[in-house]
Amino acid sequence: MTDPGGASSRERYRAQVRTEIKEHAWAQIAEAGVPALSLNAIAKRLGMSGPALYRYFGSRDELITALIRDAYRSIADVVAAARAGGADLAGLAHVIRDWAREDPQRYFLIYGTPVPGYHAPDDTTAISFEVMTVLIDACGTPSTVSAFDTHLESHRDWAGDHAAPGAALHRALSFWTRLHGVLSLELAGHFAGMKFDPELLIAEEIAALPGE
Repeated sequence: MTDPGGASSRERYRAQVRTEIKEHAWAQIAEAGVPALSLNAIAKRLGMSGPALYRYFGSRDELITALIRDAYRSIADVVAAARAGGADLAGLAHVIRDWAREDPQRYFLIYGTPVPGYHAPDDTTAISFEVMTVLIDACGTPSTVSAFDTHLESHRDWAGDHAAPGAALHRALSFWTRLHGVLSLELAGHFAGMKFDPELLIAEEIAALPGE
């Protein structure tokens, strides 16, 4: 039997179970971090055997990959929507910070310390480039050109279809590193007790970006 959208009952059930597995995985990560992620423990929570769960995710790495893709897809969609609504770099920084603070474990999975022994498939990088593409668009065409801008012009094969003028790419990369530097410290609790607003620090970092 299929629904009007063409999905069979079995497909819908499989999608539902995969969603439940990922929800339990996020709960595990929140409690003990990614290294402690256990498919057998998740199976026990769901009342199924370990081998039964492996029908939905063939390995721990496959489950981690699904979580990473979901996280990248989420931040890419948030950034794209904000830019479509007219957000500039300051506005984008605000929505990215809100996204990160909503679920710090999701943030750290993709922007924190790499998971030991895990290697993400290449297609996850393609999703992360969507965010950089939006940032480059928001950077416009900076009025000044630095030595690093020129360097980027000749060493940006990594960008593929996302290539941009060196000055705009430099500005986007500077935004990215400054924002994540502050966010990583904030979410890890390193500003605790300092009694200042990290968002104001982010605003200062954006104001000091090169290329204006």
